[in-house]
Amino acid sequence: MATTNVTIRMDKELKAQADELFSALGLSMSTAMGVFCRQAVRLGKIPFELAVDTPNAETLAAIDDVNNNRNMSKAYDDIDELMRDLNA
Repeated sequence: MATTNVTIRMDKELKAQADELFSALGLSMSTAMGVFCRQAVRLGKIPFELAVDTPNAETLAAIDDVNNNRNMSKAYDDIDELMRDLNA
């Protein structure tokens, strides 16, 4: 099997963390990237889900409270009204 060089750019800290993880798994960065690429080709897709960060449970509960008007939030018509409530 012929090989070729591939150059990638990544954050220095991310590389250090990845090197540490792969080393603990008995892999080099090169081997880990090869595993990733083999899986991607075999599956015909990125071998993990790509998603926008999901809010944690506390944030979701706060969003639910606001969306369902559980007296957890209040709308203001102007800044003076807001400031009066904040200073009360």
